[in-house]
Amino acid sequence: MARPPHARERVLDAFEKLLLSDGERAATLDAVARAAGVSKGGLLYHFASKDELAGAMIERLTRLVADDVAQMNSAAEGAVEYYLRTSVMMGDALDRAIIAVSRMAQGGSDAAIAALHRMREDSAAAIRPHVRDQAALDLVMLLSDGLFFNNTLDADGSEAVVPSGAGLDALVALVLRCTRD
Repeated sequence: MARPPHARERVLDAFEKLLLSDGERAATLDAVARAAGVSKGGLLYHFASKDELAGAMIERLTRLVADDVAQMNSAAEGAVEYYLRTSVMMGDALDRAIIAVSRMAQGGSDAAIAALHRMREDSAAAIRPHVRDQAALDLVMLLSDGLFFNNTLDADGSEAVVPSGAGLDALVALVLRCTRD
């Protein structure tokens, strides 16, 4: 049986969920405390301000990106294929963190914007050795962005806007042919 998350993580999880469901403005300290099931004092014990809470969310994203880049670098199928296939959202911790930090960036957070830029730079650095040139890298990065974004359009599963199965296989194969020497 999994242990329940510590209060600090429960608060950060609640902040993330509020960012995802209601946006940055709705993720007030009071709302986060309520969603986490802690008093406001309990929240403030772990995060003295909303800026500290946002900083912890960015730290979470940074850690998850580092883990993802490590997986990308060791993926049996190669970095490009790994990156494209994982660009189709799986609803995992990294996907949630990317969207949460994106919501913070939309709210004007310079730190969140910088974190998203670093995420993109780290991913590009891992892919760069596996493609022939900058145009090939741009193709991979922009296709990944499109897969991720269009997957959000199908949040309720009613309309397939992102290829899957054989369609995704064919798309990945085409990109691999186009990006290698």
